[in-house]
Amino acid sequence: MTTAAMTARRNYTYYRLRKNKMALTGLAIIMLLIGVAVSAPVLAPHHPYKQDLGQAFLSPSSEYPLGTDDFGRCICSRIIFGTRISLAIGVIVTAVSVVAGVVLGMLAGFYGGVIDEVIMRIVDIFLAFPGLILALVVAGLLGPGMFNVLLALALVGWMGYARVVRGAVLAEKEKDFVETARALGAGSLYIMVRHLLPNVLAPVIVMATLGVGQAILAAAGLSFLGLGVQPPIPVWGSMLSDGKIYLQTAPHLTIFPGLAIMITVLSFNFLGDGLRDILDPRLEEKTAE
Repeated sequence: MTTAAMTARRNYTYYRLRKNKMALTGLAIIMLLIGVAVSAPVLAPHHPYKQDLGQAFLSPSSEYPLGTDDFGRCICSRIIFGTRISLAIGVIVTAVSVVAGVVLGMLAGFYGGVIDEVIMRIVDIFLAFPGLILALVVAGLLGPGMFNVLLALALVGWMGYARVVRGAVLAEKEKDFVETARALGAGSLYIMVRHLLPNVLAPVIVMATLGVGQAILAAAGLSFLGLGVQPPIPVWGSMLSDGKIYLQTAPHLTIFPGLAIMITVLSFNFLGDGLRDILDPRLEEKTAE
C-alpha cells in the first residue's frame, strides 16, 4: 500500500470515527477516566488510605460523596485512585500481549515451516485452557502483587493476537507489493516491518481496544479472589471483595466499585466495537450491499 493510499485510508477512518456514536461515546468516557486518573490527587476529597473507624459505614454525603467503608475510608477517593491502577493494568497487559502476539504471529506467518508449527502448537496448548482459569493458576503459583498480576494476564493474553496476525500475514505475503519488495532486494525484517505490519494492524487495534477492558475485568476478578494487588492499595476488585459481606447493611461498599468496573469495561467495549465497524472491510462491504 502506497503512502498516499495509507494517508487516504487514515483520513477516511477518521471521518467514519466521527460518525460512529458508539465509538465516540466510548472514547469520551475513556478520556474522562484518563483525566480522573491523572488528576486523582486533586479530585479525591480525602486521602485514599486515611482510616477513621468512627466514620465507618457512612452513607453518601457532601463530605463523603460515595460514603465510607468498614475502615472509615472515603470510597470516592479510593475509586478515583483505583482508576490509576485499573487503567495501568489494562494498558500494560494489553501492550505486552500485543507486542508478543504480533512478533510471534508475524514470524509464524512469514517464515512458515518449523517456526510456524512450533509457535502455533504453543498457542494451541495455551488455548486448551480457559484464559481466566490459567491466569488464576499462574497468579496462585506466583502469589499476589501488581507484577504477578501483570505477568499472569500477559501470559494468557497474547495467543489471540498471534493467531490473527499469522492469518493476516499469510494472506498479505503473497501479494504483488511483497514480491516487488523482494525483487528490489528488501530483507525479511524490512518487508515485515515496512510492508506487512501496517496492513495487519487494523484487527490488532480492535482486539487491543477490547483487550484493555478484558484485562481490567480479569484483574478485578483476581483481586476479588485475593490474588491481585493487595490492600491497602485501592483496587476496585478488592473493594468489591471487602464489601460483599456488608451487602445487606451497607450496599454502597459494592455498588460504586462495581459501577466503576462496569463503566470502564463498557467504554472500551464501545470503542472496540465501533473501531471494528470502521476498520473491518467485510463489515463495510455488507453495509454497502
